[in-house]
Amino acid sequence: MTGLARARRALGESMVQGYASLPRSVRRPIEVLRDGLPTTWQTALAASLPGVGAAVPPPVAAPVAPVRLYVGPANSAGQGTRWARAAERLPGVAAVSMATVSHGAFAFPADHVVAQDVYSASATWAHTQRKAVRRGFSHVLIEACRPLFPRSGDGSAFSEARDLASHGVSVAMVCHGSEVRLPSRHAAASRWSPFLETDWPDVAFLEEQARRNRAGIEASGLPVLVSTPDLLLDVPWATWLPVVVEPAVWATDEPPLERPVPVVVHVPSSGVIKGTSLIEPVLADLESRGLIEYRAVHGVPSAEMPAIYRGADIVLDQFRIGSYGVAACEAMAAGRVVVSHVDEQVRGHVRGVTGGEVPIVEATVETLEGVILGLLEDREGAREVAARGPGFVRDVHDGRASARALADFLGVPATEVDAP
Repeated sequence: MTGLARARRALGESMVQGYASLPRSVRRPIEVLRDGLPTTWQTALAASLPGVGAAVPPPVAAPVAPVRLYVGPANSAGQGTRWARAAERLPGVAAVSMATVSHGAFAFPADHVVAQDVYSASATWAHTQRKAVRRGFSHVLIEACRPLFPRSGDGSAFSEARDLASHGVSVAMVCHGSEVRLPSRHAAASRWSPFLETDWPDVAFLEEQARRNRAGIEASGLPVLVSTPDLLLDVPWATWLPVVVEPAVWATDEPPLERPVPVVVHVPSSGVIKGTSLIEPVLADLESRGLIEYRAVHGVPSAEMPAIYRGADIVLDQFRIGSYGVAACEAMAAGRVVVSHVDEQVRGHVRGVTGGEVPIVEATVETLEGVILGLLEDREGAREVAARGPGFVRDVHDGRASARALADFLGVPATEVDAP
C-alpha cells in the first residue's frame, strides 16, 4: 500500500470514528491530507461514512419573516433551539436552530441537523450552507465561538462573522462557558475552583482557548451574550441571555421531604466541574447513618430526567463553578430543594435584572453536611424554598426573559413576550 493510499484509508477511518474527537496532534496531519483532496472526494468521504446514514444535506431553508434568525452550531443542552423559540415570541421574528450530531450519540432536538462528519469534512456542504445563510437570514447567533461552516474559509467563527456582516447579516456571539471562562481568573477568585486541580490535564488548553476567544470577541466588536451571569466576569460587556427550560415538563404536585428518609440526587455530568468527588464522601456518610438515600445519576437520557427529579427530595447541582444552569433550573421547575454553590455575584446580577432571588440553598463542600442536616431538621422551611422554584423558573427561564434579552440585537421591541 502506498503512502497516499495509507493516508487516505487513515483519513476515512478517522472520520468514521469522528475525527473531531481525536487529539489535536493526531487530527492536524489528517486534516492537512484531507485539505489536499478534491472537493468531490471530500464530499464523498463525508457522505458515505458507514453507520452515519446521512448524505450531504441540502442547505438550510430560511423562514419567511421580516427578521430571520439563525442559531448554531453548539445547541448545548438544547439551548440553541430554546433560544430560537424564545426569539419567536418577539414580533416579526422567525428562527432556525442548527446542530451537529455524531452517529450513535444522543442529541438534543434542533431545526436543522447535520451529521458531525459532514459538518467537519464537507467543503461542498459548508459552501452551500454559507451561501444559504448569507442570502436567507437577517441575523445570526454564533454559539460557543465555534464555526458554522468549518470547511469554508479559514475555519474561524470570527472570520465567518466578518464575512456575514459584509453581506449585510447582523451577527452576535453567545458564550456557554468554557470557551471564555478563564481558568486563571477563576482559580484566583475561588478556593473551590476546579482549575486548581493540578492533575486536570485540560486546564492549560482551556486557558489558551479562553484567552484566544476573548481576544477574538473583543476585536470583533460584535454584540455578545452569555448563558450564565458568572461569565460576565470574563466578558464584562456582554448581556445575560438566560437559559430556557419548559416548566410544564418538570412540574409535579408532589412536595419534597415528605418521606422519612429523603432521596438526594446528584447528576455528575462533569465530575470535576461539579465537585462530585468532593461531596460524595459526605453523602456516603449521611447515607450510612440512615439519614438520606443517595442516588448518583449517570448516562440517563434527558427524556427520563423529569421522572428522576420528581422522585427526588433534594437535588445537588455543583459546588465548584459558583453559578447555575439548565440542570438547576430543571430541578427548581420540579419544585425540588436545590442545593448548590452560587456566588453572590450571580445572585446579585439575577436580583438586579429580574428583581427575584435565586431559590437555591447555598452550600459549599465544607458546609454541605450541615446544610443537609439543617434541611432535614426544618423540612417546612425547606419546602417553602422549593415551592419558590417553579415560579422563579417561569419568571426568568421560560423564554420570556431570553426574548427580551435578544430584542435589542434583533432590532425589535420587547413586546408581546409576557404571555407564558
